[in-house]
Amino acid sequence: QPQLVESGGGLVQPGGSLRLSCAASGFTLDYYAIGWFRRAPGKEREGVFCVDRVGGVTNYVESMKGRFTISRDNAKNTVYLQMNSLKPGDTAVYYCAANDYCSPFANEYPDDYWGQGTQVTVSS
Repeated sequence: QPQLVESGGGLVQPGGSLRLSCAASGFTLDYYAIGWFRRAPGKEREGVFCVDRVGGVTNYVESMKGRFTISRDNAKNTVYLQMNSLKPGDTAVYYCAANDYCSPFANEYPDDYWGQGTQVTVSS
């Protein structure tokens, strides 16, 4: 049974940093692209970053450029989202999902390959 588990969220002040982890079990991350999505209060879920099977990275949100980075550690079967210089507008539930290819569209990722999400709150 494939499973993705996100962790690392929490409450942080503006300008702070968090590192989110997406740990897989039941399947090997090496063979999948991993997308990070977020759902802010009152908004649709949006794709923010994706790392493909060979490590290529795509950023889907202009405001995140230079602040967020994504990386994968296949030995640990884990993908990370490093978030720096956080802003209140980054407040959301962050999800990871696995797919054969990178896409910013949540409906292209199989239902069984989503994590439960981790809350990130940026507030003073």
